[in-house]
Amino acid sequence: MTENAQQQPSAPNTELPTQYAPAEVEETLYDRWVDRGYFAADAKSDKPAYTIVIPPPNVTGSLHLGHAFQHTLMDALTRRKRMQGFEALWLPGMDHAGIATQNKVEQQLAEEGKSRQDLGREEFVDRVWQWKEEYGGKILGQMRRLGDGVDWDRERFTMDEGLSKAVQTIFKKLYEDELIYRAERIINWCPRCLTAISDIEVEYQEDDGELVSIKYGEGEETLVVATTRAETMLGDTAVAVHPDDERYRHLVGKRIKLPLTDRTIPVVADTHVDPEFGTGAVKVTPAHDPNDFAIGQRHDLESITVMDERAVITVHGPFQGLDRFEARSAIVAALRSQGRIVAEKRPYVHSVGHCSRCETTIEPRLSMQWWVKVGPLAQAAGDAVRDGRVAIHPADMSKRYFDWVDNMHDWCISRQLWWGHRIPVWYGPEGEVVCVGPDEEPPGGEGWTQDSDVLDTWFSSGLWPFSTLGWPEQTEDLRKFYPTDVLLTGHDIIFFWVARMMMFGLYAMDGEVPFRTIALTGLVRDERGKKMSKSFGNVVDPLDWMDKYGSDAVRFTLARGANPGTDVPIGEEWVQASRNFANKIWNATRFALINGATIEGPLPAPSAMSATDRWILSRLNKTVAQVDAFYDDFQFAKLSDALFHFAWDEVFDWYVELSKTTFQAGGEAAEVSKRVLGEVLDVTLKLLHPVVPFVTETLWTTLTGGESVVIAEWPKDSGFRDADAERELEALQSVITEVRRFRHDQGLQPGQRVPARLTLDGTALAPHEAAIRQLLRLQPEGEAFTATATLPVAGAEVALDLSGTIDVAAERKRLAKDLAAAEKEKAQANAKLGNEAFLSKAPDNVVEKIRTRLAKAEEDITRIQAQLDRLPSA
Repeated sequence: MTENAQQQPSAPNTELPTQYAPAEVEETLYDRWVDRGYFAADAKSDKPAYTIVIPPPNVTGSLHLGHAFQHTLMDALTRRKRMQGFEALWLPGMDHAGIATQNKVEQQLAEEGKSRQDLGREEFVDRVWQWKEEYGGKILGQMRRLGDGVDWDRERFTMDEGLSKAVQTIFKKLYEDELIYRAERIINWCPRCLTAISDIEVEYQEDDGELVSIKYGEGEETLVVATTRAETMLGDTAVAVHPDDERYRHLVGKRIKLPLTDRTIPVVADTHVDPEFGTGAVKVTPAHDPNDFAIGQRHDLESITVMDERAVITVHGPFQGLDRFEARSAIVAALRSQGRIVAEKRPYVHSVGHCSRCETTIEPRLSMQWWVKVGPLAQAAGDAVRDGRVAIHPADMSKRYFDWVDNMHDWCISRQLWWGHRIPVWYGPEGEVVCVGPDEEPPGGEGWTQDSDVLDTWFSSGLWPFSTLGWPEQTEDLRKFYPTDVLLTGHDIIFFWVARMMMFGLYAMDGEVPFRTIALTGLVRDERGKKMSKSFGNVVDPLDWMDKYGSDAVRFTLARGANPGTDVPIGEEWVQASRNFANKIWNATRFALINGATIEGPLPAPSAMSATDRWILSRLNKTVAQVDAFYDDFQFAKLSDALFHFAWDEVFDWYVELSKTTFQAGGEAAEVSKRVLGEVLDVTLKLLHPVVPFVTETLWTTLTGGESVVIAEWPKDSGFRDADAERELEALQSVITEVRRFRHDQGLQPGQRVPARLTLDGTALAPHEAAIRQLLRLQPEGEAFTATATLPVAGAEVALDLSGTIDVAAERKRLAKDLAAAEKEKAQANAKLGNEAFLSKAPDNVVEKIRTRLAKAEEDITRIQAQLDRLPSA
């Protein structure tokens, strides 16, 4: 059916500890895997390549459940491909995380009473590197704990020498192709981080604010404008109305007095204005609003900046030096005192942008910045998905991708930070601008200075799929492992990262896509489906669960919840259930070893096997095919569920239990079943290994004597199917399940023995009498046997003598009481559902509850009546 391993097995060690202790199993295995080079990929190999690059975690980060979730899935993909014979590369690394890391070091300096300005740029950057060496990369050690099968020899960092060269190379290429330019535009400015941030780094939330309506102008030449940001009126350079608005046509072209200032401003006509919204007139502040900036460009308006980088007012004496929010209150008070406040609305709930890094309210600000002209790059990124070169999974996520790339604005890539890739542009004393490539000397001489800004973190991480493989050099790694096969990441960073990699990959690699499949996952939530947040108090450190239940249990729980693109709820009780599953695997393998299960020699011919043996091999092959199909469709939840139910329900609960009878009887049948059980466990452990690597490694090497399941061959579906055996075992399961249910209903203890007569002649169950009696605790009928209950199941008949085990009269009385209660419940539900007055007034959810009660009562009546019918007369 399958080869047992790529290496010759040694004699298996048949001893396992009686208890499964994850910490003892997991502690040494990972280092052994790394030391033996199992995760190292060879660019010179003739094997087909399979590549995944890890979404680089921030150097400031530590392992959280979201990381554990995605890493589990990526690890499962690469472990399986490695077992399938691919040269599998899972490339690790970290992102320098410009703003986040700089903030960390600035906080550290603040505790020392210092600022970065005290150190100067060069010394501050040295300090950040020191911090990175001391504190950064905590997550890398935690990845080992999780079992990540990454190639540590290829670990990269977005600020290492090779990736820095890639950044400088592509910047110059884009610059020379006129796809990078410098311009003064409205940007999102964070007054806390003191830097520009891109649109996708702004998080919008509903804030309580105020909406004030202000009268501009004097006498008949007045207009009323409404604003939530009164402080920006100090920078107004026009009022705009719609050109077709008859109310204001007489004012267009005139100048009106701007309150609180000594300036007059024009009234302009612009189609951007919605005449139906508010008063139909809007204040225009080109230096502090993107729409106003566009109006200003169209009408050649002056742009007046009224705040500094910390959002402190810099103009107009009475308000100069005030924070923007202090100025807002002061300006409204001043306008009110002049009678210019026409209306005030508080609270006024509206959407306000906040910095995703520090949650400070964003301030739109006119600023000279560097930009990527994204039009042609975004077009190529969209076309690669539309023409099928890149598949998005699940497919319905494509719409979100297209919504972004088809409507992308030019990307502001400069950041006013010191930590990051410094923009490779020099300015000369006569206004010269020179972009310098990685192998070029910057211009020298007096008056030349380098641009002080650094690049957006997403600029360097956008190069990740090819820069990590050595680009711009044409390395063996790049030739072997590019394009990568799968990008597995959360749907929440389609805009941040996925689109950037698509644009840069297609551009830098001559139209070659960076990955063939984008597999999008959901986000991990708590067991109630609530977002995990420190403020909610529901954040879980996965290391705590690993300490308590083992890494395999955490991994299996996460994988079992991983439906494509769908958020994943997780609770501790589910991790505990996965630990129980690992215990079950352990105990079943231990039983097999004690009873002589083996993988030695070929499988016996089907004709030499029992129906039970043929059934489990048929189910095994179906499971192999099913798991492969689910892997290829990124259905991790379904493949995990299929493995769970096959292993627990069919192998452990049925085949292992049925084998006990065979092993006790001994003989040739037992020898055949020992080989079949060995085969089933061999394959099952291999199938489980990518998701639960630690326990399967221990059990597989013990069972087979092989070197490691990491390098064992992935199981193949042999095509073996036996429909007759499956039908026969289905009948056997029906008999055992039905009799067990009856025993439970009658209150019999699981181990309590009951005399029984089995009528199996002429059915497929005849060979299974010994197993049926053993599993059901049925002893042979004696001379005084009286059939007090008869159960016809699957063409057979099981007659039980309960005279010595239960009080029939008392049992009938109990059941009759339960039946009466169920019938009363049914009558009450029917009465309500038959009452038109009730149905017309009751809410839908109440009516639905009544219908559910009725269905439950009818089900109980059927069940109880069947129990009564099976009992002998009192």
